[in-house]
Amino acid sequence: MAETAYEANGFNLQGAEETTEAKWYVVHTYSGYENKVMDNIKRYVENHNMYELIPDVMIPMREVVEAGGSADGLSDNDGGSEDFGTSKKAKEPKKVKLFPGYVFIKMVMNAETWYVVRNTRGVTGFVGPASKPSPLSNEDLERMGLVTELVEEVPFSVGDEVNIIAGQMEGFSGKVISIDTKRHKVQVSVYMFNRSTPAELDISQVKAAEF
Repeated sequence: MAETAYEANGFNLQGAEETTEAKWYVVHTYSGYENKVMDNIKRYVENHNMYELIPDVMIPMREVVEAGGSADGLSDNDGGSEDFGTSKKAKEPKKVKLFPGYVFIKMVMNAETWYVVRNTRGVTGFVGPASKPSPLSNEDLERMGLVTELVEEVPFSVGDEVNIIAGQMEGFSGKVISIDTKRHKVQVSVYMFNRSTPAELDISQVKAAEF
């Protein structure tokens, strides 16, 4: 078997510790490349069926309210008199990046995932002491106000019918028994061989069935 690029180059993960469980890491990007980096990593994960190794990639956002100008484009009257026939636009919420220049990645740290992320166009490096990739602790997430931001929105509920879209059981369907967002896992009663078999899957491996 031919060596993969990351094996052939003998990367040492920049001193990062390998993990068997997916944890949140942060990478720095060139200005304006955040969305491109997120989309490219997600596309690579999908094309190479790496959902178990890189289950989530996101850019934390927050809403801000900005006041618009006059509805007819006229500026406010600096003289203090009232401008009739003009009205202020209603304030509209706008989403902005909470941490511009950074992308958050939930991943199992090993030579393959490090290589994929680090060599994504636009990524300048992992965040950590001396650029050593360091996972975020729960305390880090709370301090950064990201506890609710990084809690995954699961598009299905207990009792829902789902399809398995990745992994060894890809192509099978079943019913959701339980959901564990902290572990990023879902228990599914899978219909196979004329019987129901319970299986634990990564949330990213399951999709709500469409009827």
